[in-house]
Amino acid sequence: MTTASKAGRELMALVWRFPAPLRAIASAPHGGGLGLRRWVVNAQVPMSYGRRDPDNHLREIAISMGLAGPGVGMLTAVDVRRRVEATDEGVEVCATIGVGHPILAAAPDSGPLSAVGTINVVAMLPERLADAALVNAVATVSEAKAQAMWDLGLRATGTATDAVCILCPDDGHAHSFGGPRSTWGARLARAVHAAVVAGG
Repeated sequence: MTTASKAGRELMALVWRFPAPLRAIASAPHGGGLGLRRWVVNAQVPMSYGRRDPDNHLREIAISMGLAGPGVGMLTAVDVRRRVEATDEGVEVCATIGVGHPILAAAPDSGPLSAVGTINVVAMLPERLADAALVNAVATVSEAKAQAMWDLGLRATGTATDAVCILCPDDGHAHSFGGPRSTWGARLARAVHAAVVAGG
């Protein structure tokens, strides 16, 4: 947890800095995709946030925090002090969870968004996953999140602006699978489910 000044305002954020780059897959607006990353930021913004350049905004935030090299940046209007952490046999998950405006992924188009909620998930695995397994692990996170929404009594699969970042070492044996019945996928699913249920 840290704060930084931006345009005269104090910005609260969760920050992870890694001594060596980690392999990451992310859907975040800054540093999304697949590759090596040196840091992750989950920055809190006001509910009235309206910038249309979150990538540039997160780059500015990273610079203000002294974060160098490639990283992952995500935004949330949730109070980051209320983050929820969960672990399962070596998998660590940290999530900020706002479910005030849940949605169904395949709902009919209802026009422009008028209200959003955000579930941001950062997950750390202690062993390397192959690239395809990391893609599979993103699907596993989404399935576990949807299951948690169901268990919370919400007819929803998530929110309109959810983001996920999964990190693992870049060396060692690469596990081939990240689905919910694989060794690391199952642990990831349980940790994500526990975090979202606790935070929701």
